[in-house]
Amino acid sequence: MVRPEGEQERPAGDAGPDPVAGFLARLTGLLLRTSGEGAEPIEREVTAVGRALGAEVSVLLVMDTATLTVAVPGRPAATVVVHAVPEVARLDRIAALKPLVADVCAGRAGPAEATARLDRIEAAPAPYPWWLKLVGIVLFSLGFAPLMQPTWYELGTTAVLAALAALLAVASDRVPRLARVLPLVASTAVSVVTIGLFAGDPAHGGPVLLMLPALFFFVPGDYLSAAAAELGAGLITTGAIRLVYAVFLLVQLCVGVLLGVYVTGTSTRALFDTAAASDLPRWVLFASWTVFTVGTVLAFAIPRRFFRTLLALVYLTVGVQSAATVLIGETGGTFVAAAVLAAVATLLSRGPGRPPRLLLVLPGFFTLTVGSLGMRGLTTLAGGHVVDGFSDLLELVLVVTAIAVGLVLGATVVPERRAEAHPPVL
Repeated sequence: MVRPEGEQERPAGDAGPDPVAGFLARLTGLLLRTSGEGAEPIEREVTAVGRALGAEVSVLLVMDTATLTVAVPGRPAATVVVHAVPEVARLDRIAALKPLVADVCAGRAGPAEATARLDRIEAAPAPYPWWLKLVGIVLFSLGFAPLMQPTWYELGTTAVLAALAALLAVASDRVPRLARVLPLVASTAVSVVTIGLFAGDPAHGGPVLLMLPALFFFVPGDYLSAAAAELGAGLITTGAIRLVYAVFLLVQLCVGVLLGVYVTGTSTRALFDTAAASDLPRWVLFASWTVFTVGTVLAFAIPRRFFRTLLALVYLTVGVQSAATVLIGETGGTFVAAAVLAAVATLLSRGPGRPPRLLLVLPGFFTLTVGSLGMRGLTTLAGGHVVDGFSDLLELVLVVTAIAVGLVLGATVVPERRAEAHPPVL
């Protein structure tokens, strides 16, 4: 059997697992684990790598499972079932996989060398220690906070609440049982502290807006838009499953916020999302995106050599969205920003030495804030503010669709260069 990612079924009489099938199973498992932003490239990459290694591969793919049929000349075909939970926690692995796939497809690495390099990728520690990940999550939240409420009070409360959420996120890396319910636990803790310490004065804004920046790390906005983009690209099963999973995570966060309300004995009517008056200078709003990008690099284990490129893409996305919103409204501005981001990221990702497209898209994509709309809508609706809640949810549907169609359009206008398999290395 192929472990730990999946199971391999071999025909009777087969002497043992084929090294090519074993490598492809492990490669597929790692690609699945890092496919939180979409699984569309997996089939293409695995098929190209298999062909370069002298095997014909067919892939049946859903969000968290892939079934591979690997046919190597001279050996019976092997069926491999690979299962992995998608995430975006270790983007350094995505960066390391791209040159490996390119070298195999170019005929510069055979099965033995490719397997050894994959061993090193999987065994490599995270590029930053746990305390820098904690700092990264706090900076990630602080950079996002002015988008919710451009006030000094919002920044101060976010620093405290994000530190609490970051502690729980770092602890979950060492306690797998906590990781299973992390969104629920984090949102409950943040809700209790927010209502108990920071939400006493309505002049500071609604509790929902005070909580959101600290919970932004857990909000599945990327899953929502990735699901819509997969549906738009024709990956119906994968997109539908990812959409259900994203909604489930949003509901977990909403339930956690409600548990915090119940624990503190507060009425659910307190869950309004009216924003406070702005008191932040413009330079803070501008600089917040730099803080956000630094936090993204640290929180998601992105190699620091990509920081400048990611920073430029973040400011490009924000600038395009702001300018287009003035001309054609918020939904149209989001669509244009998503299309430009996808096109530029695809262009910059061309070549084996360039950053992967997923890694380039992610920070700019977060600026479009689709997930926060879902959480605002659900919590506001649960608080009895029906009109505001449904307004946020309607905006969520429109923005998710705009982002998804924009991403598909950008990738269509500037298509990726697909790796071509060369004769296998023997």
